[in-house]
Amino acid sequence: PYYVNTNQDVFVRATLYYPDPNLMLFIDTCVVSTNPHDFTTLSYDLIRNGCIGDPTYRNYYSQDKKIVQFKFRPLSFLRRYSAIYLQCRMAVCNKYNYYSRCYQGCMTRGKIVTSS
Repeated sequence: PYYVNTNQDVFVRATLYYPDPNLMLFIDTCVVSTNPHDFTTLSYDLIRNGCIGDPTYRNYYSQDKKIVQFKFRPLSFLRRYSAIYLQCRMAVCNKYNYYSRCYQGCMTRGKIVTSS
């Protein structure tokens, strides 16, 4: 557990512990929930498909591509609930493959244009 007050930031750091120096880590999706077993019913997207969804989210740059780190302030959740849970989906990529998920960044779905 990580204990914070309402006006405090939550700091998150993920590290890929694998000896291959050609790998890197990317945060695809991070979701906050009030239930540790359900991240869909009552949840809030910090990041979805690489797109930041929370105004308090701040990424921290790391020279080591095997480390991703960020902070956010869980104001609305902590006012109503005593505990929140964070679940993140990461991608591990070859850091020299510029077509990999790690280099695509925010992926929004475009509108489909149809003709009559």
